[in-house]
Amino acid sequence: MTYRSILRAALIACLALSACSKEKPYAVEEVSLAQISADLAAKKTTAVAVTRAYMDRIKMYNAPLNAIIVVAPDALEQAKASDKRRAEGKALGPLDGIPIVLKDNFDATGMPNTAGSFALAENIPTKDAEATKRLKDAGAIILAKANLSQWAGYRTTDSFAGSTVGGTPHNPYDLTKSAAGSSSGSGISMAVSFAAGALGTDTSGSITGPSNVNGIVGLRPTRGLVSRRGIVPITELQDTGGPMARSVTDVAMMLNVLAGSDAGDPRTQPADSHKTDYAKALNAGALKGARIGVLRPQGNAEKNTAPVFDAALEVLKAQGAELVELPVTLENLNQIGLEAEAYNFAHDIAAYLASAPPAVKVRTVDDLLAFNKSDPRESKISAIYWEEAAASKGDLQNPRYLELMEMIQRKAGPEGYDALFSQNQITAFVTVAGAPAGVIPADGTPRSGGRGEGPGSFTRNAAIGGYPILTVPMGNVEGMPVGLSFVGPQWSEPALLSYGYGYEQAGYKRVPPEAYKKAVAAAK
Repeated sequence: MTYRSILRAALIACLALSACSKEKPYAVEEVSLAQISADLAAKKTTAVAVTRAYMDRIKMYNAPLNAIIVVAPDALEQAKASDKRRAEGKALGPLDGIPIVLKDNFDATGMPNTAGSFALAENIPTKDAEATKRLKDAGAIILAKANLSQWAGYRTTDSFAGSTVGGTPHNPYDLTKSAAGSSSGSGISMAVSFAAGALGTDTSGSITGPSNVNGIVGLRPTRGLVSRRGIVPITELQDTGGPMARSVTDVAMMLNVLAGSDAGDPRTQPADSHKTDYAKALNAGALKGARIGVLRPQGNAEKNTAPVFDAALEVLKAQGAELVELPVTLENLNQIGLEAEAYNFAHDIAAYLASAPPAVKVRTVDDLLAFNKSDPRESKISAIYWEEAAASKGDLQNPRYLELMEMIQRKAGPEGYDALFSQNQITAFVTVAGAPAGVIPADGTPRSGGRGEGPGSFTRNAAIGGYPILTVPMGNVEGMPVGLSFVGPQWSEPALLSYGYGYEQAGYKRVPPEAYKKAVAAAK
C-alpha cells in the first residue's frame, strides 16, 4: 500500500463510524486507561465500543488541533480480535483492547512512519518497532499515529511548529498557544481523550514539554529501559520512547508492557534485571520520610510558576517528604550536546534508513538535504541541524566527537546528577517542568536568544546522563497547565512513579481543556 492508499483506507474506516452498530456506546472522555481495562475485564463494554468512541472523538475534534496524522485502517479489526479473545477467555492482559496512539516516529506495520516529513511518506515498515510489538503482543490496539515536531525537533533553529505532514499542532486549552514538542500530538491526544494512552519519544524534554503544557502525565524512562529499535532516531546517546497518559497509574500500566531488554538495542541489556510490576509497586505513602531535593527553576519557567510550585512543595511536605533546597545552577551542556548530536544524527539516521522500504529514496542526511531543496513542501524551512550533521559525516571515531562524549557524559553523570544525589543524600529532586505554553510563532521566525545559551537544562542534562523524569500536572497559570517533574537516579522508576502517585492523590487535580470544544461548536 502507498501513503495515499493508507490515508484513503483510514478515511473509509472513519466514515464507517456512522453505520449502524450493535455495540452499546461507551463514553471515553476523561476515562482512565485503568478504568477502561477494568470495564473490559468485567464485560461492561467491548474493545469495539471503546475504539469507536475514540475514533468518533478524533473525527469530531482533530481538525482544530492537528493532533492525529492518520487513524489505523484496521483499528476496528484489531478491536474485534480483542473482543474475540476475551469471549474465549484468552485475554492477553490488562492492556488487551486498550487503544493507544503512537508518535509518528515509531514503526508500525500498515501505516507510514513519516517523522512528519514528506521525505518519509512512503516509509511503510514491514516490521514493528519493538515498543509497538510489545503493545500488540499485550493486545493493545494501535489506534493512530500522532503529529510531532518534524524529525522530533531536529531540523532548524528557527520556529517550526509541528510538521509538514501533520500541520501545526494547537494547545487544546488555548488554540493560539503551543502544544510544545516534540511529542505534541501525543500530548494533545491525551489531554482531549483521543486514546487511553500514547507513546512519545524524548531526546531532551520531548515528553516532559508536551506533558507540561497539556496537563498530562509523561515518563521519560531511564535510557535503556525501553527499546529504541524501530524509532526514527536523533541520537543513540539520549533517545528513548516513553508512555504518556492522564494518570500515573496509566503510565505505570503501559511501562509494564514497554520495559525490558531487546537484543536489537544493546543499551537495553540491563533492563530485564531492573524491570518490575510498576503498577503494583505504586505506593501512595512513598513520600513519607523520603528526602527530596528542590531545584528552583530559572528563566521563563520561574516567572509565573512560583506560586503553584510552592503549593506543590507544601503538598509534598504534608505527605511526609523531607525537602532539601538545592542551591545549585546546572551546568549548561546545551551547546556541546548539540555538537555531539550532529555526529550521532548523521550516523544513526543512516542506520535507520538502511532498512527502509525500497520506495524510500533518502538514505543519508545528504539525501535529506537534497530532498528538502527539491520539494516545495519542505524547502520553505531551513535545516541548519542537518547541515551540521552532514559536515560531521557521522564519524563516531572523530577525536572531537570522542572528546565531546567523554566531556558531556562526565559533566551530566558523575560530576552532575550523580553528585547531586549523593552529596545531598536525596532519592530524587523536583522542579518546575517548564513555563506555561506561549503563543505559537509563525514558522521561520528566528528564535530569541543565542543558540544553546541561557541556564542549564534539567531535561538535557538528564537525557545525556540517562536519568528518568516523571512529569505530573501541578496547577494552572492564567488558565494554562504547568507540570511538576520528579528526576531520579537511573532505574529509579518504581520510586519516581510512587512519588508522583502520592502527589497526584493528594495534590492538584487535572482540569480538562475546553477551548477546542468551543472552537468546534463555533465552526458549526
